[in-house]
Amino acid sequence: MTSANGTKKKDIKKVVLAYSGGLDTSIILKWLQTVYGAEVITFTADLGQGEELGPAREKALLLGVKPENIFIEDLREEFVRDYVFPMFRANAVYEGLYLLGTSIARPLIARKQIEIARKMGADAVCHGATGKGNDQVRFELGYYALEPDITVIAPWREWDFVSRTDLIAFAEAHQIPIARDKRGEAPFSTDANLLHTSSEGKVLEDPAQETPDYVYSRTGHPEDGPNEPQYVTIDFEKGDAVAVDGVALSPAALLARLNDLGRLHGIGRLDLVENRFVGMKSRGMYETPGGEILLVAHRGIESITLDRGAAHLKDELMPRYSELIYNGFWFSPEREMLQAAIDHSQQHVTGRVRLKLYKGSARLVGRESPWSLYDQDLVTFEEGGAYDQRDAHGFIKLNALRLRTLAKRAARGAKK
Repeated sequence: MTSANGTKKKDIKKVVLAYSGGLDTSIILKWLQTVYGAEVITFTADLGQGEELGPAREKALLLGVKPENIFIEDLREEFVRDYVFPMFRANAVYEGLYLLGTSIARPLIARKQIEIARKMGADAVCHGATGKGNDQVRFELGYYALEPDITVIAPWREWDFVSRTDLIAFAEAHQIPIARDKRGEAPFSTDANLLHTSSEGKVLEDPAQETPDYVYSRTGHPEDGPNEPQYVTIDFEKGDAVAVDGVALSPAALLARLNDLGRLHGIGRLDLVENRFVGMKSRGMYETPGGEILLVAHRGIESITLDRGAAHLKDELMPRYSELIYNGFWFSPEREMLQAAIDHSQQHVTGRVRLKLYKGSARLVGRESPWSLYDQDLVTFEEGGAYDQRDAHGFIKLNALRLRTLAKRAARGAKK
């Protein structure tokens, strides 16, 4: 037998599976054992999804995975420090709204799978992404960028299962435990990490219908938030947040603190119809409470520390940078080139911002920095100051020169 990628299945001896411990990846685990006859190595990443990961180990053992083949890693600090924070230095949003919470997690998972594959001498890596979505692209571009000759197994593009009933039947036939709430058709699917929770499918597929309240898991309803606003300060050093309300925190702890604040005030909800890389539009509901606060804060400190030219260039580069992350090109040379430019711009993005959190909004109300470019003597409306208003006359005349020339030409043409 030959897999969809052309590799003979009998040649696959060891596979590293991105494993959550849920029903779908447990079915994939057993399917790899039965169809490929392969030894399965599981990798479970703690990215702050808020789930206990001990059951993933127990489920893997139950399904016949050797203890030495089970890898569970706490990647929360690495995730925020090396992936989320670099992305936020760019103020990255996809299609003007999406804070890329799912997209940014995939390259880290892919990298860890490849590291484990090398360590364990595995022939292949495997993911549980469907053939309709973006994640299959993100995982596999990561795999190939890091290990160009690796074999990739994508069960959803290979197996014959066509319905939830087929999956349940396979699970029952192979004694895979099925939680009671997993036997029926799921009302929607979710993905979570420390940055966000995404929900899509089923009850969310009609973009004309409002998202039901029960879909939200990460944020309180904005209208139910406290009736008094809460003020919070965030300190930055070279573009990265380092403290909240004067308390220094690690990257993961800081994002978790902002998540708590965002949850309380109902901040970070987004109902989006986006353009998937694979060519279709999809509707998703995203909750990114701490991320939305962080974005407002970072743009606030940049407003007084970045030169106009650098700030405007960053805003021009951002859509391209965001698209690269969304499409799965984290390990591409062009993303790394853009990152170098973005990181260079952050050398003086240091200081403190003050925000007002209230019923779904995070508003910037103050900013200060030892590297501030804001000069009150230049902008004051009072008499004196360092700016001579008469200098503006020549500046305007020179900038208007080409416009006046064009207007005169148009007038000559109108007379003919």
